[in-house]
Amino acid sequence: MATETDIKTLFDAGAHFGYPRARRHPSAAPYIFGTKDRTDIFNLEETEKRFEAAKEFVSSVSATGRQVLFVGGKHEAISIVKENAEKTGMPYVAGRWIGGTLTNFKNIRKRIERLQKLMQERETGELEKYTKRERLLIDREIEELLARFGGLVTMADLPGALFVVDSRYEDTAVREANQLKIPVVGLASSDCDFSLVQYPIPANDTSVRSIRLVVDGIAQAVLAGKRPAQK
Repeated sequence: MATETDIKTLFDAGAHFGYPRARRHPSAAPYIFGTKDRTDIFNLEETEKRFEAAKEFVSSVSATGRQVLFVGGKHEAISIVKENAEKTGMPYVAGRWIGGTLTNFKNIRKRIERLQKLMQERETGELEKYTKRERLLIDREIEELLARFGGLVTMADLPGALFVVDSRYEDTAVREANQLKIPVVGLASSDCDFSLVQYPIPANDTSVRSIRLVVDGIAQAVLAGKRPAQK
């Protein structure tokens, strides 16, 4: 099982800071300890409990051989999400979510297959038969497809779970997962709708240190789940 995260580690990462009380979503109330200087403060005992539950869940998904799709498009999260998804061999969207990525996956998969075909042809030299201008246009298409779908190349089917950084920012992804009954694990601050997230991690979703702590923890849990499956 993945390493447990204690309250002091969460506190040191600034995970207890929410948004100003005026921005609080009603569903966040059970996770709030109090308000200091008009800023909501999370109950880190509850955060710790929810974080452990989320890690246990993603481990169980990973142990069955299913994928966990990592999603984080806000600038504080992009590099952390990409790094951890690649480390675990999981698909990811580290940038703008393309509407229909889950609900219209069949067509998205066609775009991914187009990307794979073009990249293979470029690597094997098959594109040499085209003119210089045609090759330039193909290179541009490859770059555009990579930017949109590069992190999804390994996702041949719908994932077993969705992990998002800031469920409010990734509202479209969360709602698509809800529509398809794909469980959502989400780092969510006090402005998020917790009713849309099956495994919420109530904590600061803006601080790089807090994001890093949570994403690293989820990645470790995914890897812990993969080990029994590999054996």
